[in-house]
Amino acid sequence: MSQRPNILFIMADDHAARAIGCYGSGLNETPNIDRIATGGLRLDHCYVTNSICTPSRAAILTGTYNHVNLVQTLRTPMDNRLPHLAKHLQAGGYQTAIVGKWHLGEGPAHQPTGFDFWQVLPGQGRYFDPEFIEPDGRFEQRGYVTDLITQNSLDWLEARDPDKPFFLMCHHKAPHRSWEPHPKNTHLYQDPIAQPDTFDDDYKTRARAAAEARMRVRDDMTYFDLGLVPPGDDTAAAAQKIPHPVDPSDMVLMDADTGQEFRFASQSELANFKYQRYLQRYLQTVASLDESIGRLLDYLDQAGLSENTIVVYTSDQGFFLGEHGWYDKRFVYEQSFQMPFLIRFPAEIAAGSVCGDFVCNVDFAPTFLDYAGLAAPSYMQGRSFRSCLRGETPEDWPQVAYHRYWMHRDATHNAYAHYGIRDRRYKLIYWYNEGYDLPGTREGGQDREWEFFDLDADPLEVLNVYADPAYGDAIAMMKDKLAQRQAEIGDSPAH
Repeated sequence: MSQRPNILFIMADDHAARAIGCYGSGLNETPNIDRIATGGLRLDHCYVTNSICTPSRAAILTGTYNHVNLVQTLRTPMDNRLPHLAKHLQAGGYQTAIVGKWHLGEGPAHQPTGFDFWQVLPGQGRYFDPEFIEPDGRFEQRGYVTDLITQNSLDWLEARDPDKPFFLMCHHKAPHRSWEPHPKNTHLYQDPIAQPDTFDDDYKTRARAAAEARMRVRDDMTYFDLGLVPPGDDTAAAAQKIPHPVDPSDMVLMDADTGQEFRFASQSELANFKYQRYLQRYLQTVASLDESIGRLLDYLDQAGLSENTIVVYTSDQGFFLGEHGWYDKRFVYEQSFQMPFLIRFPAEIAAGSVCGDFVCNVDFAPTFLDYAGLAAPSYMQGRSFRSCLRGETPEDWPQVAYHRYWMHRDATHNAYAHYGIRDRRYKLIYWYNEGYDLPGTREGGQDREWEFFDLDADPLEVLNVYADPAYGDAIAMMKDKLAQRQAEIGDSPAH
């Protein structure tokens, strides 16, 4: 058997670090996901370069920023002729597979390439009785999507060539909106969950983008998101027909599955109910993920593969769990920007360790190639962080993270295009959305809006101090870092 390590890359969709036990929030329990951290390492500063599903997946595969791979929005699929991680591993002697969520486009020009086996969901896919696409066409599989992706991954592992190292991308749909937990887990998390300190954020000192974002738990969650129906429509089928936000005048709501009735005395009580319902469904959906990770880890143990297999658990981006009053992602604010990242490789990574170095999703591909003994190609813009995981951080390691969200505001989310940079202490954000007409905006779209946060003094990111003269030197320093990073990666500035 080859001594080159196997690589099992497990990626969830929209799994916030705060909803993983080993990150210490106490929000929920994930004993199986935590097994990866206990036997390996937790990254505390892993960041996404564009906090939205399709662009993040392209950055992970190609090791390039989205202005290079041209996957900048949800509507820009990846050209499958592009070189990427799986192709290099395949050419280097690895057997490669992807099972689960692809979300980089469909049809001949966008279906997976570089994989010996692929079986993916169309688009977002369904939680129950999902369709899968394979080279020979589509088929429907009965069951719950998290369980099915796990079982199909295990089936491939069982049938693999044991004389070759493997690279398996096990990509889960969960816990993407809308949150549909397995019925066996709907009894979990019934105790009240404390609202985040910023749940009632008033955005007073902030850019217009924060106030106008249509992703508030209080105002924008739909009946379907929450598994609810108005009085009299007490069926799940009715909930499917109600994709618009819950009517604030509905002081009586019903559970779409059970018909249980909920009554509210005030808007504040209704808002808290929405938050509780959201977190319950989200965390119940995560519970199935944790069960599935346990099955995969147990298989590696039973097959004698654990010592020589790199296991990674991550998410394609972070997610707001009520912070600033929001659900969803998109923004460079911390809960959306931070990706959870856990890695176990007993042969090299000390069990129970934590790494505080800054890592971005474009760094994943060159790191895996490094472990595989293959050279990272020159087109990749990321850098291997293998030495960081050993506690041997290079002196020139860049302790900054750059983010650019390219999608201009639309009728659905009203999320403004922006970019920003974060270092150990500060975060600088520039909002440049086209059509973002503010008083005093110069012709040509210059000087739209800036935000600046001192994360030591303001870890919750509620006080924009861009206009505070006391931060003049720090702002100038961060603008220099921003310009330098954009020049290094070839991203044209808009400011």
